[in-house]
Amino acid sequence: MKALIFAAGRGTRISRYLNGNPKCTVQVGNEALIHYTVRMLKKHGVDQIALVVGYQQQAIRSVLRDFDVSFFYNPFFDVTNSIASAWFARDFIAGDDILFMNGDVFMEEALLQELLAQKCTGSVLFSDESRKEEADYKLYYENGRLLKYGKELTGSDVTGEYIGVARVDRDFLPQFSARLNEMISSQQHGVWWENVLYSLSDCRFVEVRNISGRFWAEVDYIEDYERIAEFVKTHPTV
Repeated sequence: MKALIFAAGRGTRISRYLNGNPKCTVQVGNEALIHYTVRMLKKHGVDQIALVVGYQQQAIRSVLRDFDVSFFYNPFFDVTNSIASAWFARDFIAGDDILFMNGDVFMEEALLQELLAQKCTGSVLFSDESRKEEADYKLYYENGRLLKYGKELTGSDVTGEYIGVARVDRDFLPQFSARLNEMISSQQHGVWWENVLYSLSDCRFVEVRNISGRFWAEVDYIEDYERIAEFVKTHPTV
């Protein structure tokens, strides 16, 4: 199992609270979020970890200086989205199952363990069915199959909130990479890396699994960070 972490963006929605620092370097207890994430991944046997960096890349590299991780640089982070970051890390997207995750996602250790232990055939997006009305990016799925996706979904078209983490198994990676290259070649560099999976959902079974009951949060807004801070405060072993 490998892990590819996307950490190139500016984080414009919460930037005024961060003093110019990358979102993934916010403090989680006594360490930076990205330090916590990499430490947890290493602890649970993920030895090959790569990060795609861009905005304030030296801050992230400094936080992770004591870890054996690989870095890819997206020099166009200010005019592209994370699909371009995936393309710059294309050499890493091969050979073994990969846990893809956004660098501003916090997961409690038990959730990370669950995601790493699950078997995957093809691709799996992880969703929290306990968050619908307050969800940021919404998924609609039936019998585990992704059917609709987007921020604009409402009402009965929402099954759960996408948590910013997915798994792709090694046999599916060639198709993933081929579609990634197609999309970049057609100048679709303004969308998320997840759009590669979304674009394949019409012809492939893109699975969605529910993780509700475990704590996670994505640092998009100050309220998200406050939720993380409160969780860490009440779970001092984190």
